[in-house]
Amino acid sequence: MRYAISGAAGFIGSHICDRLIASGHQVIALDNLITGHYENLKHLDKSANFQYRSQDVCQPFKIEGPVDRVFHLASLASPVDYLKNPLETLESGSTGTRNMLELALEKNARFLVTSTSESYGDPLEHPQVETYWGNVNPVGLRSCYDESKRYAEAITMAYHRVHGLKTNIARIFNTYGPRMALNDGRVVPAFIDQALKGSKLTVFGDGSQTRSFCYISDMVDGLLRLSESDERYPVNLGNPAEMTILQFAKAIQAKFGGDIEIEYFPLPSDDPKLRRPDITKAKALLNWEPKVGLDDGLSKTISYFKQLCGIPMQPVYSLPKAIEA
Repeated sequence: MRYAISGAAGFIGSHICDRLIASGHQVIALDNLITGHYENLKHLDKSANFQYRSQDVCQPFKIEGPVDRVFHLASLASPVDYLKNPLETLESGSTGTRNMLELALEKNARFLVTSTSESYGDPLEHPQVETYWGNVNPVGLRSCYDESKRYAEAITMAYHRVHGLKTNIARIFNTYGPRMALNDGRVVPAFIDQALKGSKLTVFGDGSQTRSFCYISDMVDGLLRLSESDERYPVNLGNPAEMTILQFAKAIQAKFGGDIEIEYFPLPSDDPKLRRPDITKAKALLNWEPKVGLDDGLSKTISYFKQLCGIPMQPVYSLPKAIEA
């Protein structure tokens, strides 16, 4: 099949391109590189099935020839990026989503949009199930990201209802792995970056806020399964294994086998206190659940960042069973 993918040079987008090219599909990769990196895709240039186009999907564009699947991943997903570029963040969720929906409509293609667990805001229900409407501050600092994704979900459903377009909505929870940006503000690369530099690990609040971490290969598998399903309403994709940020900091300490210290700072505005997906729906509809454990996933991620930074490959330690559990 022939795929058109926005945000293709980003973390998740580039891994999807890898999987599709390896499976024999054709990929048209769209990205304006506002946060993506062409280096994530450069290795695919040698494939006759791969085409990269420098494209801001918030601007009008055309694609010649047939397209079977349209994936809209373009977004400024990290706090560092969306707080610095709130207007661009809102545009990618609104105008960008509509332009990609129009492409799918024109080509009679299936459409998938990647939404976020941030659609639930600072949740009052735990774990988060897809029928929960959320607790979002619509005018807070994070609203540019949260509301852009909520709007993207709404317009996707509208195109399905009005035009009969075959659509899918993925609510992605914390995902990690190679090709994340070390400076993007999210906890996994932030802690690894600090550990590589021998700095203290920065924990906001008392570290009791929780997250769950899904390795990238599991997320790609879930997204591709969802894209072939007949489910039109949102589906959570993430790892239900929940841990506190403080526990995660200790996992990073264990991985580096050293005495890395932890320092505490005030909790940012509207930072979610709880985050864990209920993936009952994904299990039932897609026969999907994460397979890669935190120990293995962190080892692969740390090794990637060491190589990226030119750091000699010292051992990456295994997690104690209590932390891994």
